[in-house]
Amino acid sequence: MNVIKTLPGPFLVFFGAVSLSFGGLIVKSFEGSTLWQILFWRSFFFIIVVSFFLFFTYKKKFFSALTKSGIPGFIGGAILSLGFASYVFAMYETTVANTNFIIQTQTLFLAIFGYVFLKETISKLTFFCILLAISGIFLMLGTSISPGEMTGNLVAFVMPISFAILILIVRKYPEVDMIPLQLVAGIFAMIIGLLMSPTIIISSKDIFLGFLAGFFQLGFGFIFITIGARSTPSAFVGIIMLTEAVLGPLWAWMFANENPPMFVLIGGSIVITAVVLQFLNKFLNKKKAY
Repeated sequence: MNVIKTLPGPFLVFFGAVSLSFGGLIVKSFEGSTLWQILFWRSFFFIIVVSFFLFFTYKKKFFSALTKSGIPGFIGGAILSLGFASYVFAMYETTVANTNFIIQTQTLFLAIFGYVFLKETISKLTFFCILLAISGIFLMLGTSISPGEMTGNLVAFVMPISFAILILIVRKYPEVDMIPLQLVAGIFAMIIGLLMSPTIIISSKDIFLGFLAGFFQLGFGFIFITIGARSTPSAFVGIIMLTEAVLGPLWAWMFANENPPMFVLIGGSIVITAVVLQFLNKFLNKKKAY
């Protein structure tokens, strides 16, 4: 595990974003499993990989690392678990492109919540970016004809909102270690899947897909991003994370024959443009501070 920490931060963030980008393709590849069964097995294997990482990292201090996060870590994990559940639901009900583009609004939600709860100012450019992203989202949502797809689009917003709330908690309590918090999130998400599923028994193929989704796609993705973000400027992390939004629909188009409407691609491009402008604004302001 120490070898991972020696790798360049931007490389780890990029590898994590690439890992996360396979989420939609894997969810679309399940055969016969309900979205709650997918959530259960995805979370089950996610818990395993995070537990392994924590044991190797903290060794005898494993349980103290969990308790050190305290109430903020518990609440943050519970909120992140809602994001995990909404991700599977959205991928199950709507297109990979819609879900991945909507996820990118997390930066804009963070700006809004920072203004409301942390009294941080919103610049004119940030306000423009929010309006630009909203226009792109309306363009995307307007193409959703079926009620199921529209529901999936709306539920997808739980992810960026939950992530923005999570970041606010971390900023409020910077001593909270994000990786133990992820274990809490995995446990909560698995419980949600268990309670919502009449049975957790699925085919061996779907269990293998759950293993890929939880252990590699989600587990490695979050661990690499968490470690890489420690030594990578936040604006740079955000730009690299756009890799997920670009590659996710590409994998679904190449291997799952999912062709999003042109208006979804245009609307998604508008959202990404707004996010990039917001990140560039933060990056330039930081450079001026130096």
